[in-house]
Amino acid sequence: MASAPRPLVAGNWKMNGLKGSVGELSKIMSGCGELSRKADLMICPPTTLIAAFADAARGSQLQIGAQDCHAEPSGAFTGDVSAEMLADAGASAVIVGHSERRTLHNETDAQVRAKALAARRAGLIAIVCIGETRAEREAGQTLAVVGRQLEGSLPEGASGDNLVVAYEPVWAIGTGLTPTVDDVSKVHALIRQILVRNLGLTGDVTRIIYGGSVKPANATELLGIANVNGALIGGASLKAADFLGIAGVYGA
Repeated sequence: MASAPRPLVAGNWKMNGLKGSVGELSKIMSGCGELSRKADLMICPPTTLIAAFADAARGSQLQIGAQDCHAEPSGAFTGDVSAEMLADAGASAVIVGHSERRTLHNETDAQVRAKALAARRAGLIAIVCIGETRAEREAGQTLAVVGRQLEGSLPEGASGDNLVVAYEPVWAIGTGLTPTVDDVSKVHALIRQILVRNLGLTGDVTRIIYGGSVKPANATELLGIANVNGALIGGASLKAADFLGIAGVYGA
C-alpha cells in the first residue's frame, strides 16, 4: 500500500492584499520552520503580489502559488495571465476551477481541464477545485456532481507530482458552515476512487485537500479524516496566526 501523501496547507487570499501585506507574509514564514517538516505550506496571493511574495519567500519553507491562469501560453487575451507568466513570477502552483471562477465566470469542466494542462506545461502544480452547491447537496446530488466535475476536469497525464484536488463544497465557503465528518469522508473516498481509476498507482499518492470554512477550531477534526491530505484555506489564511494554527495540526 502506498504511503500517505505529504499534506499541503494552502492559503487562497482571493482579491485581498497590497504591497504592505508582505508583513503578514513574513509572520507566516517565521512560523513555517518546524511545520514544514510535516507538511508543505503555500500562500496564493493575488497576481500583483506573486513576484514580491516569491522574492520574499525565497530560501524559506513557504511556497507561493497563484489563483488562476489562462489556458494559452500567450496571445491577444487582454487582462489574462498565462501559466508561464505565473511561473516566471515565481509561482510553483496555480488554483484552477475554484467555485468562484466556475460560478462568477461560468467556467466549465473543459476550461478547467485546459487550465490544468496549461499549469503542467509551465511546470506548475495544478490545484483543481470541485464541489457542489447547496441546492445540489439538498437534492442528494453531492457525489454525482463531484464525480462529474472531477472526471471532466482531470488533465491527461496527471500524477501526484503535478496535481492536487481540492474539494470545496460551495455552500461552505465563507459561510461558517461545514459538512459533517461523514460527509467529507464519503466525498474524499469517492475522489480517491476516481483518481486511482484514472491515474493508476499515482492516484493513491495524489493529494486531496479540503476547503470550506476551515478554521483553527475545526482543523484537527477535518484534517484527521481519511483521504484528507491538507486544506485550502480562504479568509483564515489572511492572518498568520490563523493560517499557522491550522497548519499546526500537522506539528502536534
